[in-house]
Amino acid sequence: VQLQAFGGGLVQAGGSLRVSCSASGGTLNRYVMAWFRQAPGKEREFAAGIDRNGASTYYSDSVKGRFTISRDNAKKMVYLEMNSVEPADTAIYYCAADYRILSDSRGPTQNPHDYDYWGRGTQVTVSS
Repeated sequence: VQLQAFGGGLVQAGGSLRVSCSASGGTLNRYVMAWFRQAPGKEREFAAGIDRNGASTYYSDSVKGRFTISRDNAKKMVYLEMNSVEPADTAIYYCAADYRILSDSRGPTQNPHDYDYWGRGTQVTVSS
């Protein structure tokens, strides 16, 4: 599957932004999906994940309560709604896909090495 993240930009602290990820070349409901982010000089970190049918979502402590991940398998899209953004949210945001066999019902992991496919990131900059 090929992934493409888009929708990043410049937003003021306290504002909102939605980034999107489009998928092609695969059946999206076979993949657990996640958003990772990487700030300058820092390692890539897990931000949010969603299971294959969208029933369960997972968040890092740093974004919990402010960000919402969702997916539309029919449209092959994954979204990250970011509210009450902070300068610390400034980073390149990447969407990632983890292929699972049908019997694997585990939720998304926070280890980037578990993900099989990555899209090119989209830059989000939060001004203070």
